[in-house]
Amino acid sequence: MAEEKEKKKEKDKGAEKKISDLPGIGPAAIEKLEAAGIFDLMGIAVLGPKELSEMAGMGEAVARKAIQAARKMMDLGFQDGLEFAEKREEILHITTGSKAFDSLLGGRGIETKAITEAFGAYGSGKTQLGLSLAVNVQLPIEMGGCEGKAVYIDTEGTFRPERIKQIAEAKGANPEKVLKNILVARAFNSDHQILLIDKVGELIKNGESIKIVIIDSLTAHFRAEFSGRGQLADRQQKLNKYLHALMKMAEQFNLAVYVTNQVMANPAMMFGDPTTAIGGNIVGHASTYRLYLRRSKKNSRVAKLIDSPNLPDNECVFYVGNKGITDEEGAE
Repeated sequence: MAEEKEKKKEKDKGAEKKISDLPGIGPAAIEKLEAAGIFDLMGIAVLGPKELSEMAGMGEAVARKAIQAARKMMDLGFQDGLEFAEKREEILHITTGSKAFDSLLGGRGIETKAITEAFGAYGSGKTQLGLSLAVNVQLPIEMGGCEGKAVYIDTEGTFRPERIKQIAEAKGANPEKVLKNILVARAFNSDHQILLIDKVGELIKNGESIKIVIIDSLTAHFRAEFSGRGQLADRQQKLNKYLHALMKMAEQFNLAVYVTNQVMANPAMMFGDPTTAIGGNIVGHASTYRLYLRRSKKNSRVAKLIDSPNLPDNECVFYVGNKGITDEEGAE
């Protein structure tokens, strides 16, 4: 047991090492790497020699040595199931505001180190869930929060400060303080949207305690810019790369990623609900948890868990009120 603890200490020491500790990487190369969105050893360890040499302006032989050193420091090999289970204990949860909704997601809400996707028609509550999470992430851990900040990447002009204030006031929080802890960016095209993910890494490096990244919506720009079947492969490739960057960011910084997705009606569907999420299998495989939201009777909404690695398919009823996402209609 003592031996295992010693090994763990050594691993942690390795994790504390910086890019500047690698052979052949000086201040000029670090500056170039940071400009490319690489701030830590993991970012170097997963690159190829050619990629690193182009990014940092160095020879391939030097780049190869730096990559090997980074991999050695990071100990990027296999680990046993027990070690993996220990690492899973680092995961934090953010409450949705509804006990029924939290139960659908395993009992504690959405989790860090994961991508949670919600798709549904307009008015189904996707944006309202995003706004609620931006407020709830700031709550103390014992109240279902992470005591952290939120990043809100708005691609459709749906972020409303007055709605955030309303949710914060209904929860008894200081609305100005809550708004101050939400970092908002309006993405004007897919390239800008992708660039903003690198900016999140910079913010965290500069000491911002970001615990959730909300993207509303994930596919709007990709759908508008790549139209028609001829551009479908290019769109999917770009979307795939973007989703992998989100996965890496969630894992690396132990934060939650919540994305909303647009829908279309599948004309081939003769019976049942023809609503289909945009992005196809690429988005489906990248999302850890997939939720289908829809309107129901008496102002209620239904959330259906479509896919999860560890939870059964199920559904729950929730409402949108002054407090954001709630269990009862008009809950104060």
